[in-house]
Amino acid sequence: MMTADSESLLSLGEIKGRGRALVASQPLKAGQIVLKDSPILVYSALPLVRPQSSASASYCDNCFRTLSSSANVTSCPSCSHHHLFCSPNCLTMATAASHSTWVCQALSRLRDCPSLVPQPPERQVQARFLIAAYNLALTSPGHFQVLLSLQGQGSPSDAPAVQFLHSLISSICPPPSLSLSIELTAALLAKDKLNAFGLMAPISLQQDGQRSVRAYGIYPKASFFNHDCLPNACRFDYLDLATGQNTDITVRMIHDVPQGREICLSYFPVNLNYYTRQKRLAEDYGFTCDCDRCKVEANWSDNEADVIDDNGNVEKEEVMDEDSDEQMIASDTDGDAGGVDDFPHAYFFFRYMCSHENCWGTLAPLPPSDDASSKVLECNVCGNLKNDIDVC
Repeated sequence: MMTADSESLLSLGEIKGRGRALVASQPLKAGQIVLKDSPILVYSALPLVRPQSSASASYCDNCFRTLSSSANVTSCPSCSHHHLFCSPNCLTMATAASHSTWVCQALSRLRDCPSLVPQPPERQVQARFLIAAYNLALTSPGHFQVLLSLQGQGSPSDAPAVQFLHSLISSICPPPSLSLSIELTAALLAKDKLNAFGLMAPISLQQDGQRSVRAYGIYPKASFFNHDCLPNACRFDYLDLATGQNTDITVRMIHDVPQGREICLSYFPVNLNYYTRQKRLAEDYGFTCDCDRCKVEANWSDNEADVIDDNGNVEKEEVMDEDSDEQMIASDTDGDAGGVDDFPHAYFFFRYMCSHENCWGTLAPLPPSDDASSKVLECNVCGNLKNDIDVC
């Protein structure tokens, strides 16, 4: 959902060469919440078929909160060892919507299907998405039409997955009263590829110190945010911390922006180098980025890959020395990350990238109070809080 406040802060428009975009309707402050969005569809990121030695899911299959030792864990009576819920209430809500009788049967049949076992994990997760999407058509036709209205463009490389999944689901678990076609399957997979947001497990639960994706969600309003390699906003999810609608996502401003500026997120960690970013954007989203940062880095030689260390420092000796790096950081003091022509991301990395080891998250101020910007920045990956004085 987009709240009344969000509608007054952002407007949806068309930008030449970028398509639909969300633009600031008024000046926005650092830390300001510009969107809270609820998913129309959420599905697990776990492969359907897992090694017998692997542990069962440690989170609720409805709200995706961690299953604590004190939780009143309840299992689905039809597939008890596959789907667990943190409470009877969550089980009741799931069986009325996301874990209907047909979904339960379809997922069980897919797990037992020999042809799915050798498929890569991402193909199995795509199967989960299609079951969730078809179920959405049965339980909430209005939301299904919203899903179909989202942008999504397939590519020839998607054809084998489309053909395999369409044949698989049509043959062993077709949804009741819903006509399937290979065109519908292709369209849905394209919508998922372009619009799904990963909901992350808390970093404290990961032994290697890195977060993993716990679930994917489709958010109708947040899907309109375009990408920029130097974003001016970032999104937060609080699966285990939030009360109520814990699968909602929140988008906060990283720094002040004027009215009329497009509000952009980064679709991946900001520390990636130019060639890695361009490859991922081309393969996953079907476009080439020409943001200010990419225009600068495109002029660097093929042998000059930018490396960002754990402290957010840019290691590029052939392009600039330490003194020039410090001068560029010092020259950009207005909080607008695009202000340095020669090296526009030096200040951004210095101030807004988390310095925790293997995190690569983005820092945004906490929401302002009484029109005064907060001096505390929060990482959208590890949750670390940092005083602004530490990075100034």
